[in-house]
Amino acid sequence: MKEHPLVSVVVATKNEEDNVANCLNSIKTQTYPHEKIEIIVVDNNSTDKTKKIAGKYTSKVYNKGPQRAAQLNLGVRKSSGKYVLYPDADMILSEKIIEECVDKCENENIIALYIPEKIIGKGFWIRVRDFERSFYNTTCIDAVRFVKTDKFLKVNGFDENIDFGPDDWDFNRRIKQAGKTDIISATLDHNEGAFNITNYLNKKKKYTPTFDKYIEKWGKHDPIIKKQMGAHYRLFGVFTENSKWKKLIAHPILSISLYFLRIMVGIQYLKMRIMKKRD
Repeated sequence: MKEHPLVSVVVATKNEEDNVANCLNSIKTQTYPHEKIEIIVVDNNSTDKTKKIAGKYTSKVYNKGPQRAAQLNLGVRKSSGKYVLYPDADMILSEKIIEECVDKCENENIIALYIPEKIIGKGFWIRVRDFERSFYNTTCIDAVRFVKTDKFLKVNGFDENIDFGPDDWDFNRRIKQAGKTDIISATLDHNEGAFNITNYLNKKKKYTPTFDKYIEKWGKHDPIIKKQMGAHYRLFGVFTENSKWKKLIAHPILSISLYFLRIMVGIQYLKMRIMKKRD
């Protein structure tokens, strides 16, 4: 009889009452045996109904701050699974994600997996965001989401000094040094709701201070840092490597709109750097 190892799903939350039920329900409806799935929610002092909703799905609801890195680290320490999966609270798992992840890791000696994201929501710009995200799978812009628990602990989990933003890039780099990684075909739906460019740019803006910590840790001359933070790769390389340029040509309207967003983010980042130098 085929064995099914326990999988712990850790969800970090903060004021996610509009999303957390959809996320947790998608965990409950996996094709993987339900008794082999452990749900852990680590909340960061929510002031809405997030904890109450989470309590309907699991008794393992904890509180921890100040950021996602600390929440996920606590969740993994509290977990009992051989593997850990950590979707964001605004993500919805397709039904075969856990089954596919476990099969791939168990049969191919893989320690961590990337999971393709589909951006969902309302309006044209959500289509643009989904188009953009499709170029990032397994690149240095991406990060794993399913990991062997012992390997997670061996590399000391997420760096809590970096906080939200590039903390997943930092973890991804360290876990890749610990063993083989790969990607599955099942997807995560990332619900971004109704796109608002001002909110989108403001969200990117708040990441800037933690990017500085990340760059300081690895060094500004590090080749991966240069790709992640450099205009050449972020505007051209990631969209053209491995014949991906064909997709740009096939979807001209989406491609032009994608570049508009990327340029706006770049301008925002440059403004922040200039302001910091003046200070």
